[in-house]
Amino acid sequence: QVQLVESGGGLVQPGGSLRLSCAASGFTLDQYAIGWFRQAPGKEREGVSCISSNDGNTYYADSVKGRFTISRDNAKNTVYLQMNSLKPEDTAVYYCARMFPSPRLRRIWPRQNEYDYWGQGTQVTVSS
Repeated sequence: QVQLVESGGGLVQPGGSLRLSCAASGFTLDQYAIGWFRQAPGKEREGVSCISSNDGNTYYADSVKGRFTISRDNAKNTVYLQMNSLKPEDTAVYYCARMFPSPRLRRIWPRQNEYDYWGQGTQVTVSS
């Protein structure tokens, strides 16, 4: 049974950091690209970052470039999202999802319909 479980969310002050984890089970993590998405209240879910399955390529939304870093530990079947210099506008529920490898990954990674399994989400709140 394929499962993705996010953890690491919480309340943090502006300028602070959090590291989110996406623990995968039921499949071999290194055979899939993994994306992080977020949904703020009243807004549509948006792509935040993605890491490829094999070559380690990473992609970021412009709003998080230079602040967020995605990484993976295939031995632990886990993908991480290190979030630094957090802003109130980063407040959202964060989700991870998996995508079968694609040569078009650089273009398609923000497209939600390209992902087949999703986690339940973890809340991140940035507030003083």
